Amino acid sequence: MRRTALFVSAATAGLAVALGAAGTASAHVSVTPGQAAQGGYARLAFRVPDESATASTVKVEVYLPKDQPVASVSTMPVPGWTVTLTKEKLTTPVQTDDGQVTEAVSRITWTAAGDAAIKPGEFQEFPVSLGPLPKTDKLVFKVLQSYSDGTVTRWIDASAPGGAEPEHPAPVLTLTPAAAASPSSATPATGSASTSSGGGLALGLAVAGLVAGLAGLVLGALALLRTRRAG
Repeated sequence: MRRTALFVSAATAGLAVALGAAGTASAHVSVTPGQAAQGGYARLAFRVPDESATASTVKVEVYLPKDQPVASVSTMPVPGWTVTLTKEKLTTPVQTDDGQVTEAVSRITWTAAGDAAIKPGEFQEFPVSLGPLPKTDKLVFKVLQSYSDGTVTRWIDASAPGGAEPEHPAPVLTLTPAAAASPSSATPATGSASTSSGGGLALGLAVAGLVAGLAGLVLGALALLRTRRAG
């Protein structure tokens, strides 16, 4: 019994350590959802956890990629936080449905006021709307997280495909091609085929019923003649 108890205690302790390590490794700034369609608008949220044991997060800066500018950027109010959008002139203007865009947002800065800072063990989400999303495979957002003790965590490391996750990975939004619309003629064609097939089946059943009815009349007439002859 004592050996069993010691084994259970050791296994429980090992599991706790493993879970703790996994929680620490996964606690980084991320963007959700992690996927959106090219050419469309997306509502995203930057999720920022506080990883310090003693300091609170007082400022979050999200840098949008300059080589893939987004024409429209808007934010949702976060209680206790002020937001500032920094714009820059574009080297190559972006053409949109509303006209040509010559400048775009390059940085979004959220600053905590009063007691709104993200405390140790907590996280906060910062919603934004972006669009139209460029026709590229992904958008990489570099993020700076400032703490109340003056330290800054730079979430700017690139993740190599198939490689180990870096210590401070930058949030990545995967972009997929917009789904191609189905041809408008596909539905009528299918409907016509179904209607034609159903009409042919109904006609065949009607003919078969008519033939069966005529056969019944003939057999009935023959039986009547036989009865009269016998009488």
